[in-house]
Amino acid sequence: MSNRDLDHLRVKHKEELILSDYDSQAPKNDASEDEKMMLNIQKLGDKLDKLQTLLYSGKQKGLLLVLQGMDTAGKDGSIRRVFSHISPLGVRAEAFGPPSALELEHDFLWRIHSKTPSLGEIVVFNRSHYEDVLVTRVRGMVTREICEQRYQDIVAFETLLERQGIKVLKCFLNISKNEQKRRLKERLDDPHKRWKLQPSDFEDRKLWDQFQQAYQDAIKETSTADAPWYIIPADSKHYRDFCLASLLVQTLEQMNLEVPKARYDFSKIELD
Repeated sequence: MSNRDLDHLRVKHKEELILSDYDSQAPKNDASEDEKMMLNIQKLGDKLDKLQTLLYSGKQKGLLLVLQGMDTAGKDGSIRRVFSHISPLGVRAEAFGPPSALELEHDFLWRIHSKTPSLGEIVVFNRSHYEDVLVTRVRGMVTREICEQRYQDIVAFETLLERQGIKVLKCFLNISKNEQKRRLKERLDDPHKRWKLQPSDFEDRKLWDQFQQAYQDAIKETSTADAPWYIIPADSKHYRDFCLASLLVQTLEQMNLEVPKARYDFSKIELD
C-alpha cells in the first residue's frame, strides 16, 4: 500500500465529514488475498522494527498512536498483532477507563499528559482523551458548549506535543453495527471470551447513532495537519491491521529518523 493509497483514509481539518460515507469493509478480495496481506503485515513489521530501533536509539522524537472505536472494533487485537514483530523496548500501551475520583478533581487532560511518549518512545493509547468528548457527550455529562471548548483544548494539547517532538497519529477503527453484533455474540458464546464483556458494551450499542455523531464531530474538529485522523475499515481484522501497520511505517519514515552519532571515539580501540 502506497502513501497515495492511504490518503483517502485521512480526514482533513474542518472538512465536511459524514462517517457513514467511509467503508467499514475491506476491498473485496478472494481468499488468497488474505494470505498475501498477512505476508505484507510481516514485511511491514520488519520495517517497523527497524524504524522503531532508529527512534529509540536517537531519542530525538516520539510517536503517539491513538486508537479509538466502538466496542469490539479491535483496539486490543491491533496492538497485539501490529506490534508483535518489534522489540518491546521503547514501546508502551496505555488503556484509559473511567476516571478515578482523584482524576475527576483535575482537568480532563491531567491524567493523559503523564502517559504521553518520552523522546525515543512509541506509545499506543487504547482509548484516550477523546473519551471526554465522546462518552461524556453521549451520556449528557457535559454540555455542547463544554464539548466544543474541549475540542480546542485537545488541538492545543496535541500541538504542544508536536512542538516537543512527539508525532500524533490518530486512528478511528470503523466497524459496522452488524459486525459488532457478530463479535459480541461470539464473545457471549465463548466462555473464554466473556471476560471481555461488560454491561456498558450493550448499553452503548443502543446508543449507536449518538456515538457515531459524537465521533463524527470530534474527528472533524480535531483532525489537523500535524495530528491527523485516519478512518480505518475494521470489519476485516487482516485489512485493519494492514492499514495500521502501513500508516505507522509511513509516519515514521516521514519523521526523517537518523542513526545517532557515536558518543565516544572508538577509532583507536583494538580488539585482542
